[in-house]
Amino acid sequence: MTRVGIIGAGNVAARHADVLSGFPDVTIAGVADTDPHRAEALASKHGSPAYGGHADLLSAGGLDAVYVCVPPFAHGNPERDVLSCDLPLFVEKPLSLDLETAEFIASEIARKSLPSAVGHHWRYLGIVEQAHDLLDGRPVRLALGHWLDKIPPVAWWLNRSMSGGQIIEQAVHVLDLARVLVGEVAMVHAVPEDNTHDGEVDRATAAVMRFAGGAAGLLATSCLLTQKHRVGLEVCADGIALELSETRLLVDGQRVIEDDGQAKTRVDREFIDAVQGKDADVRVPYREALRTHRLALALARSAAERRPVMLDE
Repeated sequence: MTRVGIIGAGNVAARHADVLSGFPDVTIAGVADTDPHRAEALASKHGSPAYGGHADLLSAGGLDAVYVCVPPFAHGNPERDVLSCDLPLFVEKPLSLDLETAEFIASEIARKSLPSAVGHHWRYLGIVEQAHDLLDGRPVRLALGHWLDKIPPVAWWLNRSMSGGQIIEQAVHVLDLARVLVGEVAMVHAVPEDNTHDGEVDRATAAVMRFAGGAAGLLATSCLLTQKHRVGLEVCADGIALELSETRLLVDGQRVIEDDGQAKTRVDREFIDAVQGKDADVRVPYREALRTHRLALALARSAAERRPVMLDE
């Protein structure tokens, strides 16, 4: 039986706990959160002990792996402490608010040769594999990414110093998908709306991206709406246009292919298999997620500094 500890007890942590508790070879061994009521609520649902801090969870011992599902501003110390215990690590995106923290964690994971994974579950969408097949041999020349949505109902999200902004906290999923289907990005130039909200996130951003392979890209983000309007990635290659969301693939504006809805289960199952030493299909280990994180940070930096940013800067 694989014993998993969970740091953080918000909605995403609860989703992982539900999936993990559905595996016959996994048990939730403990839940830690700085809000003891939230920790207790999630822990009691799964019959496990609750802890007021991650240090207490780790000190209790008996863990085989740890999930870190904390807000962007809280990343860093939990991962360092988990790695100091030589435990495999699953981290929810975004990795951090800065590059230095994420690079240190990546180096520690590599130094200790520990299994790792990051919650870019879009990589496990069945429709992404079908998109690969449809593009077979046809390089993407144009990519259009969107995250047009509402402000999430968590107190820290509008604070730029706590969430990092919409590109880092949300659109990173779309950027990760763009890297999969199009390739690495060489240059970005993001233009934010004229933000009059001091210290808060930009409510809208438009960005141009130049991919290393020659493709052109655009990214549009907004949190001005009252509900999720458009989230996904469109790509154009020779003779074909594909539009992907988290639930479906639209081919040439006509044929609809629905996803099987199992991505959020697969991302957890493959990590657990890796922890158990099995042949596992972990598509986004921490080092791979760091490349997407670097891209998101470059876009945020470009918007803040009002200038193009090269990815090798």
